[in-house]
Amino acid sequence: MLDVLGLEPDDERVYRALIGQPDSTATLLSELLVIAQAQVDHALSRLVGWGLAIRSADERFTAAPPAMALGALISQRRDGLRAAEHALVTFAEEHRAAMTGSSIVDLIEVVTGVDAIRHRYLQVQQAARTQVRAFITAPFVALPPDENTAEPMAIGRGVHFRAVLDRAVLAEPGIVHDAIDSLRNGVQLRVADQLPMKLMLADAELGLVPLATTPTGEPGAVLLHRSGLLDAMDALFETVWRTAHPLELSGTGGEAEPTVELGAEGPTDLDRRILALLLAGVTDPTAATQLGLSPRTLHRRLRHLMDMAGVRTRMQLGGHAVRHGWVTA
Repeated sequence: MLDVLGLEPDDERVYRALIGQPDSTATLLSELLVIAQAQVDHALSRLVGWGLAIRSADERFTAAPPAMALGALISQRRDGLRAAEHALVTFAEEHRAAMTGSSIVDLIEVVTGVDAIRHRYLQVQQAARTQVRAFITAPFVALPPDENTAEPMAIGRGVHFRAVLDRAVLAEPGIVHDAIDSLRNGVQLRVADQLPMKLMLADAELGLVPLATTPTGEPGAVLLHRSGLLDAMDALFETVWRTAHPLELSGTGGEAEPTVELGAEGPTDLDRRILALLLAGVTDPTAATQLGLSPRTLHRRLRHLMDMAGVRTRMQLGGHAVRHGWVTA
């Protein structure tokens, strides 16, 4: 638990033992923890050096108050991370200046093979400081959305995510549940009829563009550094984003056949998910499959919604849903 502060497992075990057994000797701690005294001596020496333990004249040890001692370590680590962030900005500027007159070889890196693409895919997200933007199409070359471990980590440090999904992706098994998880984490999702390529952008510094397979049968990709080509990818994303349809999927969808009772004051979470998928252009069979519904249940929900809205056609239902805030415009 405390390894992020630089403590080794033995350090943490000894410190926790000292919290419960103040004024202990190294021998007592060794017997209590069932580890060699040499290990305890080493841990105690480190803890004293960090101010986490206090040594008395008769070689007895007491844990320093956690709120004070650990708080100081956390503050030091936080200050160190801030200094590293400032250094990152400085290094990035120096790198950008050095790359200004670089050859095309320095600006474009060719990546070959699934493992290499997956590595770069995660690295691009880890390098982002403010935002990540992506075009998501099927089939998934690097990682399926549910295996993208870099996304929640980046979101946790304040990176903003926007993604446009190719409409065909919504037919992939489990994609709606993955989309719900992403939306809950603050990711903005939109749907486009057809995307021109796969794409991932980190700020305005890096871009990863997966390509078709190479003559050897391996998938390939190019990693773009800051350049006119990367600026073009940036503009392309923003153009597609403006015309894509926002995707809003409420609810958890945890049951195979969610409740279909009408909400007392409007559409249920399930209704909103049905409307969001259909407004995004997903077919009835695909929407039913993604939501774990039978086609009959889906049609019954739509009929309920049309009756509630007082309309006769799905087009009228879509307009009513947008006007009355059932889905995002």
